[in-house]
Amino acid sequence: MELDQLRIFARVAELGSFTQAAEQLGIVKSRVSAVVLQLESRVGARLLQRTTRRVQLTPDGEVFLARSKALLADADQLQAMFQPVAGGLKGRLRIDLPNKLASEVVIPRLPEFLAAHPLLEVGISTTDRQVDLVREGFDCVLRVGALADADLVARPLGVLAMGNVASPAYLRAHGTPTTLAELAQHRIVHYAAKLGTQGAGWEYQEGGVTRVHPMRSTVVVNGTDAYQAACLAGLGLIQAPTFGTRRLVEQGLLVEVMPQFVAPPMPVSLLYPNRRQVAPRVQAVLNWLAQVVEPRLNPAPAAPARART
Repeated sequence: MELDQLRIFARVAELGSFTQAAEQLGIVKSRVSAVVLQLESRVGARLLQRTTRRVQLTPDGEVFLARSKALLADADQLQAMFQPVAGGLKGRLRIDLPNKLASEVVIPRLPEFLAAHPLLEVGISTTDRQVDLVREGFDCVLRVGALADADLVARPLGVLAMGNVASPAYLRAHGTPTTLAELAQHRIVHYAAKLGTQGAGWEYQEGGVTRVHPMRSTVVVNGTDAYQAACLAGLGLIQAPTFGTRRLVEQGLLVEVMPQFVAPPMPVSLLYPNRRQVAPRVQAVLNWLAQVVEPRLNPAPAAPARART
């Protein structure tokens, strides 16, 4: 199989459309269809599931796409080793970013990166779920929180300080808590990546140990926008990075509470596939993201132990 065939397949998989892939690649749709059929025949597996409305990867196709992207990245890097880059880097980048950091920090600075590399095309995902970087074909991700991807390379950038906030309406209705014991009279908006998988609790640090004080919640969400919206609507207390709530506190839309019982800071890291050689365009975006994001973070403290009260 040829690299051009892998590029055609990857474009179809990313766009979910034979027609759009053909338009972007500047070739006829029949050529795109023929290439995918040839690849499926060569590997002996169905790579794409076709319906009248959409085209999506099969499980075999997801694995094939990840390996194809790795091969294409290696080929691009090999070619770039012997070519001048006076016009900037070329190719496509796919990155995944936390919603707030994307909208308030990264995207406002993106024009300067693209001005330096006008031949690059950047695809940005801002989902709240933890994407599978390799399987879904991302070049790098900016992740907030603990890391569990042992097969990926992690580049720590710093931490986001945490705070506790509630809406003025909630505090008028339920009072302002000042101690852990008073939390029994309150509700917390519970954030859970998978709904119903973990009980709600109030995190705080004591003597270098992170503890969790069980609480009741009436609302469970799995997205950061919904988490903040539920707090603004008076549905309960939340514990969130101060980066995302500072402006709302300054505007009087949220109020800080219990500053002596805050959750440990959340680490922020850049993740990318564990390859021996990183494509120049990926290395460039990694360095640029670090340059843009690090000044907005705090230095990482020593990691505390964790316990439950």
